[in-house]
Amino acid sequence: MDEDSKVTLSDLQLAIMRALWQKPNATTVEVVDAIRSTRALAHTTVATLLTRLEKRGLIEVNREGRQLSYRALFSESQIQRSMVSELVSSLFMGNTSALLSHLVKEDEINNDDLEKIRTLLERKGKDRA
Repeated sequence: MDEDSKVTLSDLQLAIMRALWQKPNATTVEVVDAIRSTRALAHTTVATLLTRLEKRGLIEVNREGRQLSYRALFSESQIQRSMVSELVSSLFMGNTSALLSHLVKEDEINNDDLEKIRTLLERKGKDRA
């Protein structure tokens, strides 16, 4: 995935990707089992979603006889980076500080998270100095 690639995933697609990040080379049955606690989906539904993710180039399929297994081609952090970039671009017109401002004003960030952000910003500032 290059800098210009923007990936957006639905909650269900993201759940499937998370299952693949947890268990690379998972079969459809294993993916169904992994997401069963949060979603009751038919095997065929998951199989269809896996096929769509493969067509988008986000996962690859490996066939051994009749058995198919799937593996994510991009890490969770790569997908997060792309999705956050797309969110900032589309919803906040590219203004990252507007996103942060929104999160702070709407109390979406608790005090512990604020402290972590402060620490990250301090480190980032020292890295640039």
